[in-house]
Amino acid sequence: MGMPTDIGIIDTMIDFPHGDMKGLYKFITDQTRDAESKEEFEFPAEYMFKDVPDKGLQGVEDPIAVTLEQMDRWGIAKGMVGVGGVDSPGELAIERFPDRFIASGNADPNKGVAGTREIRRLKDEWDIRAVGVFPSGTFPQVAINDPLMYPIYNTCAELGIAVFCCAGVPGPRLKMAPQRVELIDQVMYDFPELTFVTRHGCEPWEDLAVKLMLKWPGLHYSTSAFAPKHYPKAIIDYANTRGADKIIYAGYYPMGLSLERIVTELRDVGFKDEVWPKFLRGNAARVLGLDD
Repeated sequence: MGMPTDIGIIDTMIDFPHGDMKGLYKFITDQTRDAESKEEFEFPAEYMFKDVPDKGLQGVEDPIAVTLEQMDRWGIAKGMVGVGGVDSPGELAIERFPDRFIASGNADPNKGVAGTREIRRLKDEWDIRAVGVFPSGTFPQVAINDPLMYPIYNTCAELGIAVFCCAGVPGPRLKMAPQRVELIDQVMYDFPELTFVTRHGCEPWEDLAVKLMLKWPGLHYSTSAFAPKHYPKAIIDYANTRGADKIIYAGYYPMGLSLERIVTELRDVGFKDEVWPKFLRGNAARVLGLDD
């Protein structure tokens, strides 16, 4: 049968075109030291991507309409977007299209109590279903298992909010040590009730990620920032055997990949027929607590 075309995909990493990419990613480039990242790149990891859709979408009148049109064209029923930022397009998108967008917050472990208060505020005001953390991109950097992360994990576990955490070597030219995959083991040991979803591949430790998912019920893997033809073999094999409930679809539009490329390449991924509905929709719906 292959990939279904009418399932209504839930995309756990999607965004809107931004008019000022350098400003958007300044929190990353301020930490980089190489001249190319600081002076030439509009997107901090663009050396990894042949075509960055956002670079061709500067100055669009209605960024929300642009993303929604792409979602409709490529079968994306719902997209998880960020709220809580300055002039956040995610908030306006949810107000305009509450049936199409799901709210997610971001957390900075260096903010301490103020950061956990912000998570609670966003839960109350926007019913966020996830909180994103970027250990290598935090300034100063904070490792996945650092005590500064623990108030975030505790708050999310208490509120039933999933944590989506970048893991593996980061794309931007930042130090990788805070995102070593073995650090997740300590977190899952200390927070057995936490739902923890990795982002951005876990490479080169994807085999270890599989071992940890076998070990910890709350640990999941999302496919964000990877073109489907580059999905790690270990992840595909795991989804097709014992991990059908653990692998979650995530795109990367418009940051680094077009939905056209993602969906076209997805059709050639070798998931078993029974895996597709869970990968494209069911697992995300469960992890995010959506009625499905």
